[in-house]
Amino acid sequence: MRLKDKVAIVTGAAAGFGEGIARRFAEEGAKVVVADLNARGAAELAEEIGNDAIAVTTDVSQRADVEQMVHAAKSAFDRVDIVVNNAGFTHRNGDLLSVDEATFDLVTAVNMKAIYYSTLAVVPIMQGQGGGVILTTASTAGLRPRPGLTWYNASKGWAITATKSMAVELAAHNIRVNCLCPVAGDTAMLERFMGSDTPELREKFRASVPMGRLSTPLDIANAALWLVSDEAAFITGVALEVDGGRCI
Repeated sequence: MRLKDKVAIVTGAAAGFGEGIARRFAEEGAKVVVADLNARGAAELAEEIGNDAIAVTTDVSQRADVEQMVHAAKSAFDRVDIVVNNAGFTHRNGDLLSVDEATFDLVTAVNMKAIYYSTLAVVPIMQGQGGGVILTTASTAGLRPRPGLTWYNASKGWAITATKSMAVELAAHNIRVNCLCPVAGDTAMLERFMGSDTPELREKFRASVPMGRLSTPLDIANAALWLVSDEAAFITGVALEVDGGRCI
C-alpha cells in the first residue's frame, strides 16, 4: 500500500492513461479525485473504486473548474498530497499551417495553461502541509518530435521545461515535481496522433518503438505510482521516458 492515506487528484481520469493511474493509485491505498470533462465516465470510475474516490467534472482549460476541483478534494479528504496533470489534447496530425487558431488555443490551454492553474491552486495547500508531489503527463513528443504534430510537440516541450523549473523553485518546500514522457498508446487520442486510424499507420507507429509495441495505461500508471510514492522521495525535476526505447 505505497499510497496509503494519500490524497491524489488525477485529471483526465475517465479514460486512457488517467484511468489507469487512478485505478493503480486506488489499489495502492490512495484516496482519489477522479477529475474529467466526461462527467459520466468520471462518476462511473469513482463509483467502481468505492468510498475512497469522488468524481469532479472538470474542464482543465478553465481556471474556475480547476479551483473547484481542488476545493472538492480538500473538502472531501482534508488535504491534497498528489496532483497528476494528465488531461491532454492534440491537433490532428498534419501540416503545421493547417492548424487553426481555435485548435492551437485549446492545445495550449489544456497542455500548458492547466498546469499553471493547478499549480496556483495546490501549491499553497502543499506548502501548508509540509510537502506534496506534482506529476504531469508530458510526452516523448517533447523530446523526440514526430512530424505533423508541431504545436502539440511544442506544448509538451513546454511542460517538460516547466516541470524542471518548478522542481527547482519548489524543492525548498518539499514539493517534488516530475513528468512522464509516454510514447503513443492505444487511447482515444491515437487516431489524432496518426492522422487517421489504419492497420498500416499503427504498424508504422509500433515500428518506431524498439520494444515493438505502443504504451499501455498500466505502463504509465506503474511509472506514475513510483514517482509519486515515497520510494522516489529524492527524485525531482525528472522527465521519465516510458517509451520502450523510442527516445534512444
